[in-house]
Amino acid sequence: MSNNFNDPLSPSDLESGLSESDKSNLNRDDVLSPESQSDKPTAPESPDQPDSAEVENFWSELLYIVTLSVSLAFGIRWQIAEARYIPSESMLPTLEVNDRLIIEKVSYRFRDPHRGDIVVFKPTDTILERQPDLKDALIKRVVGLPGDTLELIEGVVYINDEKMTEYYLYEDLVPPGDEHFYWGPEEIPEDSYLVLGDNRRNSYDGVFWGFLPEDKIIGRAAVRIWPPARMGGIDSEDPIFEFETDETPESNVGVDE
Repeated sequence: MSNNFNDPLSPSDLESGLSESDKSNLNRDDVLSPESQSDKPTAPESPDQPDSAEVENFWSELLYIVTLSVSLAFGIRWQIAEARYIPSESMLPTLEVNDRLIIEKVSYRFRDPHRGDIVVFKPTDTILERQPDLKDALIKRVVGLPGDTLELIEGVVYINDEKMTEYYLYEDLVPPGDEHFYWGPEEIPEDSYLVLGDNRRNSYDGVFWGFLPEDKIIGRAAVRIWPPARMGGIDSEDPIFEFETDETPESNVGVDE
């Protein structure tokens, strides 16, 4: 028998060095067979070399985190709220150019738009017929509700023969000859609204393109987040409008259509 300890011992070599009584007591399960030697545990890997399973698990977790973050970001934007900025003067003095707003999208799932709400909406079919390339959302104020009969007389809004005093307007009245000086009377269809800009002299709104279908509304302007000096609520007047029961002036008398 070889004395080289690097040589593996076969079962016969091991038994040859034993007495007969030892041989009879030898448990064959204590001897490694050539087949079972492959199951012998290997030396642990160096701690400097990360296990391949750990590396794979790290990348899986990273992919999960990134996917979840992107999904949440898009989910919040499309379902809950989004930020918008004001590019024009159509809503002066309430909203100024480059104001940043948060548009919330939840409340209109539980209630209809209210008179006085400032809404962001997709272009209507009529707008797209005139401006097919328009892709930007628009922002205006809800003035007329479904079922209202609305009329503009000398720039003043009358709803169901009641004068509406609007405290948010850029000017008290628009000048004679402007399209906003006389309009209507028209009844607002079901599931539709009449929206107007606060800066009536410089607003492309429902007076020009008609009524806003409810399914075009994206959400409600909830809060201003920029500039810092004007952060917070949007409408400072409370109430922002009032109605007066008043004898409605003669409409469209002597006015060319």
